[in-house]
Amino acid sequence: MKVIFGQGNPGERYQNTRHNIGWTTVSAFARAQHVDFTYKPKFHAHIAELQHRGEKVLIVLPDTFYNEVGKSARAIMDFYKLSATDILVVHDDIALPWGTIRVRRSGSDAGNNGIKSYNAHIGDTYWRIRVGIQPLTQVSDTAAYVLGALNTKERELLTLTLPEIIQQIQLFMNEVIAVHSVSLSTTSDA
Repeated sequence: MKVIFGQGNPGERYQNTRHNIGWTTVSAFARAQHVDFTYKPKFHAHIAELQHRGEKVLIVLPDTFYNEVGKSARAIMDFYKLSATDILVVHDDIALPWGTIRVRRSGSDAGNNGIKSYNAHIGDTYWRIRVGIQPLTQVSDTAAYVLGALNTKERELLTLTLPEIIQQIQLFMNEVIAVHSVSLSTTSDA
């Protein structure tokens, strides 16, 4: 069994924000798979389910806030008796430029409070797809920036990176995902 988490905050207020890049991309993946989400209170999440090569795959949008997502992961891991290596988290990363995607397994939280929550609840040996959201111009308030709405240029860059993110999710489902880094755009003209 595999579990794919989209990192983000619940509610309409956060829907199109930079901090919800994980939700946005995982939701796009679910649409491409023609599966719908159902709220599962015991898992603190909206979950879509599919079968892939005879194996169940859960696509998860935690209903907790960004800093508490580990609770959802722990509940799912305990219920299904999973290992952290069966889990993939797709999340934003302010240290990476827009158009950059990095895939890795395990590691520190690097200041990301959502990853800090996963690490505290399930350890750090799960897979991650880090999606760059580094500001295109100088920002004075990082919290306001990550919780701010995507602008036109950022939506274009996300559209450019989405196929690569979906491909990496599919590689995870096929158990051939590997440490990977790709930059699909240059932001110097932004």
